[in-house]
Amino acid sequence: MTAPTLFIADLHLNPNDPATAAAFRSFLEGPARVAASLYILGDLFDYWLGDDQLDDPFYAEQAAALRTLSAHGVRVHFMPGNRDFLCARRFAAAAGLSIIPDPSIITLDNERLLLAHGDAYCTDDVAYQRFRRVIRNRLLQAILWHALPKSWRQKKAQQLRERSRQSNRRKDYRIMDVSAAAIDLALEKAGSRQLIHGHTHRPATHEHTQGLRHVLPDWHDGQGGYLCWQDGQLSQHQLH
Repeated sequence: MTAPTLFIADLHLNPNDPATAAAFRSFLEGPARVAASLYILGDLFDYWLGDDQLDDPFYAEQAAALRTLSAHGVRVHFMPGNRDFLCARRFAAAAGLSIIPDPSIITLDNERLLLAHGDAYCTDDVAYQRFRRVIRNRLLQAILWHALPKSWRQKKAQQLRERSRQSNRRKDYRIMDVSAAAIDLALEKAGSRQLIHGHTHRPATHEHTQGLRHVLPDWHDGQGGYLCWQDGQLSQHQLH
């Protein structure tokens, strides 16, 4: 039996949820320690204002825990999500991991797997996709997020999160899920029959015209889960 490859997403780690941070540490010291690779598919953190966030002991501790895992020989890969897309080189070095693009394609046991955070496939939410294009603009990031004081960035991030919560309350929940057409197009373009993603917080396996879509669970209040690929089989596991 070969060492497994594990997938997680949407932990939203922050100092106000110590139970989930403790669960994450248990995961790193337990199931992840015997894995060949760990893929974190976005929103590891509830927010990330720039790599100077590592000056905060809580976030430095999470990075150090990942670096310890990497030092044990586990290859750790991180795909930025919609909450932590500003994670960059200093974070990667501190955590001992590689940052991979969204989407990415990997091959395990001769199977091509498409990996994504998932928010890019919520194409029915036109307002969100417009916002996503603006906020991911490299020039805007350089001006607003890297050049301005951390206190300003914290205030702006809080405003954006609150605006997002209010907006989501008014939306039909269906437009905040992925579009079937977007999924089929992505699978066809990638030449893959399986997609693994997070973001929607609706863990399940869905059948699409072009293949299967596996949704990762979110973590909260000390509970979470992960997907495990081992010897050509994909299985879902819960943490309590």
